[in-house]
Amino acid sequence: MLKKAFKNLGPGPLIAAAFIGPGTVTLCTLAGVNFGMALLWTLVIATLAALILQSMAVKIGIVGRKSITEAIQNEIQTPWIKFGVLSLIFFAILIGNTAYEAGNISGAVLGLETIFGSRNLNLGWFQINIFSIFIGFLSATLLWIGKYKIIERSLIGLVLIMSLSFLFTAFATQPSLTSILKGLFAFEVPNGSLLTVIGLVGTTIVPYNLFLHAALVKEKWSQSTDLPYAIKDMGIALILGGLISLSIIITAAGVEANDIESAGDLALGLEPVFGSYASYFLALGLFAAGITSTITAPLAAAYVVCGCFGWSTDLNSKHFKWIWFLVILIGMLISATGIQLIRIIKFAQITNGILLPVLALILLWLINKQSLLGSAINKRGQNLIGLLIVVLALFLSIRTLFLVFS
Repeated sequence: MLKKAFKNLGPGPLIAAAFIGPGTVTLCTLAGVNFGMALLWTLVIATLAALILQSMAVKIGIVGRKSITEAIQNEIQTPWIKFGVLSLIFFAILIGNTAYEAGNISGAVLGLETIFGSRNLNLGWFQINIFSIFIGFLSATLLWIGKYKIIERSLIGLVLIMSLSFLFTAFATQPSLTSILKGLFAFEVPNGSLLTVIGLVGTTIVPYNLFLHAALVKEKWSQSTDLPYAIKDMGIALILGGLISLSIIITAAGVEANDIESAGDLALGLEPVFGSYASYFLALGLFAAGITSTITAPLAAAYVVCGCFGWSTDLNSKHFKWIWFLVILIGMLISATGIQLIRIIKFAQITNGILLPVLALILLWLINKQSLLGSAINKRGQNLIGLLIVVLALFLSIRTLFLVFS
């Protein structure tokens, strides 16, 4: 029975790993500290929206036997529209994931520094963080091996560590069940919480996850009859990611401190709850969140760029390896030297902000193409829900752009 379960296990661990990164951990921490459990409902809605969009990506990968970029290449016939869409995807994912990779590595570094303290190498007028080099090297090694099963099993272990760490700390704070239920179903928007609501939705519905998922299920399963396995695998991954995010908010809400700005601060704030071991549990969770995202972000970038240019997406292909290596290298150098590339990060936010509603609309269009999916196209009710998500994505995009430019 266990052997059968592992046989039908798909890319769920990778998607769960990509779901929870250091940015998500930090944002959920701040949401809990500043607004208690009032915003738990936001994650429920965001996770449901992510489930619907990811299911579209999964169906394109398994039934259509194409990645999203391949489907766009084949289905969009107008050359200038195709060029515009692929250019937006290329720049948003490649530059965005490179910028975020630095944050992923720095998040994993924070987890290690919480336990071991900082480790810097002085080189004249600047310092290099040794942990950043170590994490970049570790991520590159796992990807360079080029064995999907090794990557998958490594991420399963890390996701389990991350899940147990955050869930344990949530239970340790002994939260009120009434407060949790109220946060889940009261749909309260406290004063000053709108930006946090937008951030929680934005960190749950991640554009690069959609590309990554469609590409991975196409490689894992070869028949359209495998779609139920893929949907189940996706559901478990996203629900697990949602539970981890909820547990971080619940943990942060149970801490009586006002000077918490990161998960490292949260670990210190938890010491009165269950002693100095708090730092170890949260540090392990933060390290796992960071290291898993340092693997999935460059992997997604490689799939997208290769898809845009029609190159092979085999893990051992030359183009594929060079793309993810470049993403890790630049992210590692930014993290190790502490360079604050604000303009690049803002550009990443802008391109991803524009990409999300465009991608949601394209997915909805592709999922209704009989030339791609045959009889597996969307029903009317599914299209209505999809349109609501497109509107939500458009709202998020406008608000994100407004915040960046202001």
